[in-house]
Amino acid sequence: MDEVLRRNGQLSPPNPALTRRNILAASAGAAAVLGAAGLPVLQTSRPARAGGGWSVDPLIPEQNRGIILYSVRDRIRAAPDDSGVPYGFERVLARLAELGYKEIEFAGYTQSEEILGRQITPTEIRKILDDNGLVANGCHVSIRADTFQEQLDIAEELGMKNIGTGSDPTRSDYQSDWDEAADLWNELGRQARERKMRLYTHNHDAAYNFLLDSGPLDEQGRPTRSSGVRKLEYFMAKTDAKYVYFEMDIYWGYVARHKHHTFINSAGRERTRVFDPILTVARRPRRFPLFHAKDGARSPEQSNGYEMTPMGDGDINFQQFFQTIGHYDFHHANWEQDTAPGGSENPGQSLEFAERSYQHMSELTVYSQSE
Repeated sequence: MDEVLRRNGQLSPPNPALTRRNILAASAGAAAVLGAAGLPVLQTSRPARAGGGWSVDPLIPEQNRGIILYSVRDRIRAAPDDSGVPYGFERVLARLAELGYKEIEFAGYTQSEEILGRQITPTEIRKILDDNGLVANGCHVSIRADTFQEQLDIAEELGMKNIGTGSDPTRSDYQSDWDEAADLWNELGRQARERKMRLYTHNHDAAYNFLLDSGPLDEQGRPTRSSGVRKLEYFMAKTDAKYVYFEMDIYWGYVARHKHHTFINSAGRERTRVFDPILTVARRPRRFPLFHAKDGARSPEQSNGYEMTPMGDGDINFQQFFQTIGHYDFHHANWEQDTAPGGSENPGQSLEFAERSYQHMSELTVYSQSE
């Protein structure tokens, strides 16, 4: 697979952050390699304090800390109530700005019509963003050829640099469908670039399962076995790096590591190939402008291997992840937790989790020693 990426100019040279940074970066890089081999990985340690030639910088720069509104969808969509918890775009975005978030990823553009007596418009949402010092960094919308220009119009009105979707380019297991999706996304990505935006797709774990591309055919003439290439990595190699980008959902990346580690090769033999989210990004860091910083606690009884938690309450090592991939100013982190809403029993839960998660995101730091 690496050879395919090199031929297409999509495999980056070694990340300089892995060789020039301090001992912390070196240990993080080593941890990634251990992880790729399926070996235990220890948490990254930090120097006890700064000083004596050491400097401390935020691992995720303040201006790059965001949230996807799906995490607080219950309060975006809520009708006016007497709970005292913010509702609708105006109140919820103001609260998120108070918590420290600087960027917003949208998961739809509607709220309760009871707030204004009608639906809010993109122009009104843009004013709310501007009034609160917030920037729209992306969206999860349906990416289709027949509505793409309309979606670009909305994204442009909101000031987005990225336009994306929460779904895979195709849910198929077969190479021909991914080839077709790559052709479409190359064209739509070109259209987005013409309007100074980047087109991106967001992954769930299934996207990192193995492509069925070899072995005996079924009754419909489709392959039944795999060469060991993962579906989304095949798509990365088939799409133009100038036009198509990616948002890694870190949680689903680790679920993929837990679930999708074996395949049946063309000879009918089971083979093991461990997926490593860190190395997937580190090989091509400029194709991943956005991330979902979604945490999870290991849970053997869960089929996914993890249970979603607020950021910092789980077992995913974000320090190791973001420090190893480097390119801190380029990468943007959006907190997400699908299970954040607390329902009628706890209407403030999603915003409470947003506050807790922002605090953890802001505490991630990188230490470097002046030369």
